[in-house]
Amino acid sequence: MEFTDRTIVVTGGASGINRANAFLLAREGARVIIGDVDEAAGKRAQEEAARENLAIEYLPLDLTDRASIDRFAAAALEKKSPLDGLVNGAGWDEIQPFLENSFEMWDRVLAINLMGAIRLTRRVLPPMVEARAGKIVNVASDAGRVGSMGETVYAAAKGGLIAFTKSLAREMARYQVKVNCVCPGPTDTPLFQRQPERIKEALTRAIPFRRIGQPIEVANAVSFFLSSKSDYITGQVLSVSGGLTMNG
Repeated sequence: MEFTDRTIVVTGGASGINRANAFLLAREGARVIIGDVDEAAGKRAQEEAARENLAIEYLPLDLTDRASIDRFAAAALEKKSPLDGLVNGAGWDEIQPFLENSFEMWDRVLAINLMGAIRLTRRVLPPMVEARAGKIVNVASDAGRVGSMGETVYAAAKGGLIAFTKSLAREMARYQVKVNCVCPGPTDTPLFQRQPERIKEALTRAIPFRRIGQPIEVANAVSFFLSSKSDYITGQVLSVSGGLTMNG
């Protein structure tokens, strides 16, 4: 199996896209450490994995809290240092017009979608550099590539994550640490299901494939960047959107 004897951290792994990431990697032999603020969902994922004899372990992680990030990173590195892979997958947003956003909402969006990923990466990166090995995959969003109405600060955060990916990839290339980015389009997650029906229908019509993406389809792209198939690839941004956004 592709990921046998490899330890990979997946943030936001208790639900949605990153839960699919965690289970796909574990089924391919990885030992997966999921970090999530939702303790109940994290423990459910760990228990379900145990029933399938999959090596998934949940650790609490609040990306808005620096101390929580430090504790999580220390616990993960105690289990395996260096980590073989890091998936910065956790994300959060509230869809509403920019002029209706609260300052507190901005702080939370930026902390979870950008600064949390940056801080966690900084904590786990030094052992990768020393070993001259490791792969980092940032899960951004097509909102960060092309913008999205009602998600302006979220788009800014994800755009920042894309730029972080490219710049870090340049710095880390000399150490053979690969850094890439996956940008999902509309995907069938709990966050998507909370949207009004008219928005879900409009998004479905706008996608050339005429359907919403499934979490496993994004997970397949993340898995590619973590696998040996991408050993000569770094600093790249891959959109998984059913053709909704295309490069010119």
